[in-house]
Amino acid sequence: MIRAIFTACAFVIATLPLRAEIDIQEVTSPGGITAWLVEENSIPFTALEIRFKGGASLDAEGKRGAINLMTALLEEGAGDLDARQFAAARDALAADFSFDVYDDAMSISARFLTENRDQAVALLRSALIEPRFDNPAIDRVRAQVLSIIQSDQKDPETIVGDAFAELAFGDHPYGSSINGTLTTVAALTRDDMIEAKDRVMAKDRIYVAAVGDISADALGALLDDLLGDLPDTGAPMPTRADYLLTGGITVVPFDTPQSVARFGHQGMTRDDPDFFAAYVMNVILGGGGFEARLMNEVRKERGLTYGVYSFLAPRDHAELVLGQVASANDRIAEAIEVIRDEWSKMATEGVTQDELDRAKTYLTGAYPLRFDGNGPIANIMVGMQLQGLPIDYIATRNDQVEAVTLEDVKRVAAELLQPENLHFVVVGQPEGLETTN
Repeated sequence: MIRAIFTACAFVIATLPLRAEIDIQEVTSPGGITAWLVEENSIPFTALEIRFKGGASLDAEGKRGAINLMTALLEEGAGDLDARQFAAARDALAADFSFDVYDDAMSISARFLTENRDQAVALLRSALIEPRFDNPAIDRVRAQVLSIIQSDQKDPETIVGDAFAELAFGDHPYGSSINGTLTTVAALTRDDMIEAKDRVMAKDRIYVAAVGDISADALGALLDDLLGDLPDTGAPMPTRADYLLTGGITVVPFDTPQSVARFGHQGMTRDDPDFFAAYVMNVILGGGGFEARLMNEVRKERGLTYGVYSFLAPRDHAELVLGQVASANDRIAEAIEVIRDEWSKMATEGVTQDELDRAKTYLTGAYPLRFDGNGPIANIMVGMQLQGLPIDYIATRNDQVEAVTLEDVKRVAAELLQPENLHFVVVGQPEGLETTN
């Protein structure tokens, strides 16, 4: 019954009318932990999002995959509870916890009812402060990770992403998969899990957002109870990633009837004053679905693919403009030529007023739809903190989109887009394409 109540609460919150303004409070716990809070008392439910900056990029040398494996083990038993007992206790409280890791951040999401808040937080605390890392659990989860790695070695989309990353960033953590390799993961020990936890889960890199039925005072106390016993500092952040690619083509042979290409070059930081102009420009180029130029030219006009897209990738230690396309082996060369042409056309000519108006309408209209529940709002707020955005960003974001002019887009496209530096990594058996450098 209590699980049904939790599900019903989540559904009701997700269907509440969107508020015109989201009132974000900055909360600092007695112990000095800062969080952003949107207090919403209409439903007895809270969503909590925690991020640890650094993520899988903090793997120790020779231990690639350790933080990923450690993250997957956090719910596999803690304190006096083994994996099954921990799961049973969580379900009995109608709580929901999830743990994940990316290149630049480790994420923890928690959902709990107000009536069970103390017990749910205590259970989550045990996972963060005293995970068991039992050897049987390590072996079981390790086997799952190894299976994923083996499967990825047969997936062209994963291969092309990994190959581009390795060529672009070499020995930097960005140059390898957060999953690690069959060799590194097989060698990981329980001591490595303990070390990996201390490298990434520390108080000097915490970001927190909460939305729901909780006051600022209650959240402050919760933060100290939940996170106060973590180490003060973690591992040093990685150095900046040098971008190693120049324009050209790299072919990775793979037996498949359809080639997959990842393409890109250096990009723009998130805090660049021209970021919004670049963002709008990319929506028109390749980020706007069926209305984007790349989709129109590569798919609609020539039928070379089912899908092609581009996106800005401003990461903590490197910035890229990236894209991806898949096409039959005998047509991928033509698809690449069209993409290069559109890249060059955008760089030299900019966009039309009609394209700009439609992109703005899409971006400003779609933005409020993201705020469709406590969890999504908390996730957006913690992401804002990680990106260094101001607390009033939600209120001002659409104004910044509307302020982008034709001149802005033309100038930024000319500066950002580098058709001569586009590098295409192609996985498959592409006809008419060879590695050029």
